[in-house]
Amino acid sequence: MIVLNFLKRFLLYVSIISFVATKFSVITVIGAVDNKEQIQISSEAFVLMEANTGEVVCEKNKDKELMIASVTKIMTLLLIFENLEKGNVKPDETITVSKHAASMGGSQVFLEEGEEQTVNELIKCISISSANDACVAMAERIAGDEECFVKMMNEKAKDLGMKHSRFKNCCGLDDGLSVKEHFSSAMDVAIMSRELLTKYPKVSEYATTWMDKIVHVTKKGEKDFGLTNTNKLVRSYKGITGLKTGSTSKAKYCLSASAKRNHLEFIAVVLGAKTPMDRFSGAQKMLDYGFANFNMFLDNNKNMKDAYLLVSKGKIKKVSVKADGTFEYLLSNGIKESEIKKQIKCGKKITAPIKKGETLGEIEYYLKDKKIGSVNIVAKHKVEKAKYLDCVKEMIKKFV
Repeated sequence: MIVLNFLKRFLLYVSIISFVATKFSVITVIGAVDNKEQIQISSEAFVLMEANTGEVVCEKNKDKELMIASVTKIMTLLLIFENLEKGNVKPDETITVSKHAASMGGSQVFLEEGEEQTVNELIKCISISSANDACVAMAERIAGDEECFVKMMNEKAKDLGMKHSRFKNCCGLDDGLSVKEHFSSAMDVAIMSRELLTKYPKVSEYATTWMDKIVHVTKKGEKDFGLTNTNKLVRSYKGITGLKTGSTSKAKYCLSASAKRNHLEFIAVVLGAKTPMDRFSGAQKMLDYGFANFNMFLDNNKNMKDAYLLVSKGKIKKVSVKADGTFEYLLSNGIKESEIKKQIKCGKKITAPIKKGETLGEIEYYLKDKKIGSVNIVAKHKVEKAKYLDCVKEMIKKFV
């Protein structure tokens, strides 16, 4: 009887553990974390990345190839902002909506064939309301047609090192498509999110707008159309900077959420969540974990303001130098900034000619005797090589 009761209890415990295991996925914390804390999130895959450094703090199935629905639009927005920067399109430029763009199903703002909207208004539609019709209208303007634009998307993915992504369209509609035709991974979504946020932070102005509107001007007259953000964290999460939701029956519920506090900006990607709430709560848990357990070490080397190096065979005998950028390193709680040491390494002999911006040395950073990164030391100005007459003048100067 005792043995029977023990077996019953044992089987009950096993069933409870099995239920929990199927209900939740467990984040494995990696990187600069000493305390291997675990967070429970219900989804197929996820990644938490720090945007400034690109370091992945935690992940689950980060390279698993999955459908991502409208999260695809992150790549579309990236190409749009690149073309804005290059001047290929202008924010106030008017675009005429084609029949193909107007025919898009799914999430849309019901643009009509022949309707005119500015680039700025179409970006609002894509960022706030995840409008497929606006996506295609912009793709056609930039590349001529959607097919050519999709080629640009796949080329950009390759350039960014997104090894687990392939795009079939610019908006993420997956009707009639298999996971082998249109897919990405949590890691790849984090990579393209980081590229968009760090290079074009203006996207956050669009992505964090909760409500707005556009005006449809058609043969029927003028009509206001309301836009409401599909990312519910925009209203509730402190420091939110974006970015994009997505959902279809095949992709389930997906999200790339980003937030910034002080010098930290985290990107939380959730793919294949079962419910809308799962994706938002999962992203929030990861973001909370990031801000609670990490801080950023920054060194802009301001003390090098008057630094210089001696130069041989030059018209002048020294060259002013500076650090080529700020060094950033993600620290987990418990590690003090004072534990990071740096060493300056320069060539023993620096010979002219020297170009402005030329690398002349390196500042190396160490944590517990392990090198964690470096910043180049570069010349502030050029130094021309001394000619024969310059050498003679120098000798006469010394003699006098």
